[in-house]
Amino acid sequence: MVIVVTVAVAVLGALAVSLLTTPTYQSCSRVFVSTSGGSTVSESYQGNLFSQQRVASYSELVTGETLASRTIDDLGLSMSPAALASKVTATSTPDTVLLDICVVDSAPALASGIANSLASQLTTLVRELETPEDGGSPAAGVRLVEEAKESATPVSPKTTRNLALGAAVGLLLGIALAVLRDRLDNTIKTRIRLEAASKTPLVGTLPFDKTLKETAVVKFGAGHSPSAEAYRELRTNLQFLEVDHPPRVIVVTSAVPAEGKTTVAVNLALALAEAGHHVALVEGDLRRPRVSKYLNLIGSVGLSTVLANQADLSDVLQPTPYEGLEVLASGPLPPNPSELLGSEASRRVIEELRGRFDYVIIDGAPLLPVTDSALLTTHSDGALMVARFGHTTE
Repeated sequence: MVIVVTVAVAVLGALAVSLLTTPTYQSCSRVFVSTSGGSTVSESYQGNLFSQQRVASYSELVTGETLASRTIDDLGLSMSPAALASKVTATSTPDTVLLDICVVDSAPALASGIANSLASQLTTLVRELETPEDGGSPAAGVRLVEEAKESATPVSPKTTRNLALGAAVGLLLGIALAVLRDRLDNTIKTRIRLEAASKTPLVGTLPFDKTLKETAVVKFGAGHSPSAEAYRELRTNLQFLEVDHPPRVIVVTSAVPAEGKTTVAVNLALALAEAGHHVALVEGDLRRPRVSKYLNLIGSVGLSTVLANQADLSDVLQPTPYEGLEVLASGPLPPNPSELLGSEASRRVIEELRGRFDYVIIDGAPLLPVTDSALLTTHSDGALMVARFGHTTE
């Protein structure tokens, strides 16, 4: 995703630059440099070498301010010689006596006009410079052999090239950012990393189910959905952790909030009830209870009420529409959850639930912020740690 975004941004940036850049056009005239002809082959050869040497000197004249000033006067332009000279380039073809005079401007007609005027002014200037003071024939001369023409195609911006370059830069940047993010990302995304971080075996994996954002309850009776099958597999795995003595009182918790522990606790209890077991689901998170809300039950009486000796367990256990499942809600939120959950009264309540139900599933508070779940595990057969893909850190 990072790569796609960076490529898209880079391409759009390149397109914006291309659209905002003023188009420029290039026109080139070509001149031929010659010397006085020799009467022999040797003299002609020497004359040709002399002309090639002169080409380099004339290139400097073309891009200089002297010739630019004459061209400005010739065309009646309102710009400085330096400004005009900055638009001009002179290139020669190796081992020839040809000199190309190229001009770049936003107006194609002006570019061709300047290129032709420069060629004309160069011819005049060379004649002046190469004519001896005694009035003899010029040692070298320049002749226009190809006039500059208006160009219909701009040389800048090169939109196709810019887009390709933007895509390449975006791709490289995206790969670099993706690698960097992967190196800096310490969230758990694989089974191997999860088992290495927790030092415990993985007992199940649950698919992402967007329907659980609205209700945390999986519809087990609606067929073999991926979520329902995943919870059934989790149920089976827990039952076979110890064949002779499978865990019956399980605390479901997580490292930090918002990792889905309550959803797992609710649906694990439902999966066990679906298999014909008598299950008690305990809302043991006395700080941020959610079980009652998910199952549309009364949360005002429950565990804290029993622990405070204000009600009997039988009086506060609530039936549910799901056969085999009863819920012990949190009750009023106490000011001292840790003390209540670690008390002897808490142990007695859990033991009473163990005696009355096949399984007791306790939704506990996250482990890192508070000690509530750690205290509950001392009264249970074990804890089921929930880790959220791409959220839980090592």
